[in-house]
Amino acid sequence: MAETLDVASMLPRKFEPKYNNRWIFALEGIDAYLIKTANRPSISISPVTIDYMNSQRHVAGKSTFGDLSITLHDPLAPSGAQQVMEWVRTHYESVSGRAGYADFYKRDAQLKLVDPIGTVIELWDLKGCFLTQADFGSLAYGGQDMLEISLGIKFDNCVLQY
Repeated sequence: MAETLDVASMLPRKFEPKYNNRWIFALEGIDAYLIKTANRPSISISPVTIDYMNSQRHVAGKSTFGDLSITLHDPLAPSGAQQVMEWVRTHYESVSGRAGYADFYKRDAQLKLVDPIGTVIELWDLKGCFLTQADFGSLAYGGQDMLEISLGIKFDNCVLQY
């Protein structure tokens, strides 16, 4: 005989969703509270085609992590622009024209998602982060918007710890 389930038995009892406004991005040299928006890591896996007679097989090829996009607030003090430029100068110093060593400009970062009481529930370790783009925003006499800084960040590897 068929069993009829009631609604209460089909719904999860302990369901708490993750929210996109509960996170902390920790990046050396940038104050965490300046970071306004960030994205979680993404990965692309390229396929490799193996030809054999009249057919093909496919296997996974190299993996590539996508760039991170981060937006910062730019307050008067501490200056977000100054913190970003200090990092930029480790990549390339425009006054002297010298480039930096990877050991100086690559930094590690952590992205922490937290629950309603502040416990870290998801932790991403990002290794070898460096800047690919820094945009200090536009100005307009007619506007009243707060200034923001947009960063593009490439990294070597990431691990979702939990």
